[in-house]
Amino acid sequence: MTPHTSKVIANIVAETFPPDLVSVIEGDAGVAQKLLALPFDHIFFTGSPVVGKVVMEAAAKNLSSVTLELGGKSPTIVGPDANIKRAARNIVWGKFANNGQTCIAPDHVFVHVNVMDQFNEALKREIERVYGKTPEAQKSTADYCRIVNRRHFQRLSNLIDDAKAKGAKIFEGGVTDAEENFIAPTLISNVSNDMEIAQEELFGPILPVIEYDDIDLVIKKINDNPKPLALYVFDKNKSFAKDIIDRTSSGAVGVNLTVVHFLHPGLPFGGVNNSGIGAAHGEYGFRSFSHYKALMEDRHSLIHLLFPPYTAWVRRLIDVAVRNLG
Repeated sequence: MTPHTSKVIANIVAETFPPDLVSVIEGDAGVAQKLLALPFDHIFFTGSPVVGKVVMEAAAKNLSSVTLELGGKSPTIVGPDANIKRAARNIVWGKFANNGQTCIAPDHVFVHVNVMDQFNEALKREIERVYGKTPEAQKSTADYCRIVNRRHFQRLSNLIDDAKAKGAKIFEGGVTDAEENFIAPTLISNVSNDMEIAQEELFGPILPVIEYDDIDLVIKKINDNPKPLALYVFDKNKSFAKDIIDRTSSGAVGVNLTVVHFLHPGLPFGGVNNSGIGAAHGEYGFRSFSHYKALMEDRHSLIHLLFPPYTAWVRRLIDVAVRNLG
């Protein structure tokens, strides 16, 4: 979907490596399917859970191992004691960077009832500060991207229309321009489970803001859904964050930050089940593409003393070995 970027990568790789070591194959899903039919030792795939299942099925035919980075609906929780300004700043950056088209962008945010109004105002102020106060200003700034193609622009526009038709309230943004694949930073409240924005990964500049007063219900909702690639918690109370971390499962957790863990070379990056299999980055990426081959050589071994026939003396030796090795 990004042929210009693919071409840059292909040129850099071709200038750096001989083709028998590293090659870039450009193309669409048809090309990818032909590659998947080949008996690779290992396949690393980044994309959606739906396509991840296709990749894993193809890999199974050759018993190729896989690393899958698949994304999902990464939830964000703003607690009653959160630093609201800091939370808004981090969430706006993490959500709207690359127009929300990143696998670890906050998908939706649960906000405690006591700070809901304050947080919503802080979100709006931060969007206006970073990207501009009007859709025209947001269009003209070089800091705000576009949707990658018309198909995904229409998908996201349909999500907004579906939410509005089912009672959602847009309290910031919602402006679209099909000619430019432009969707303004959009904040949505009054979200219900029957809306499509509550069911599929958004992967765009739409942020549902959901009020809560019982953290147990929030945790239950997170646990009732597929395990996310990332989970973000904002609160000054460390025990509040620890409780959420202990009672949920996700690929990674960010406390009072979003997205930054992706940039840390010392941390493993990967999901759990629906959000991915295996990990990459730094040493963990090296391990993903490596096979640990055991090597053992006999030099002064006495193991033959334990070979049959199993006389009484051999059995005593075996008993001694078991007691000492066990």
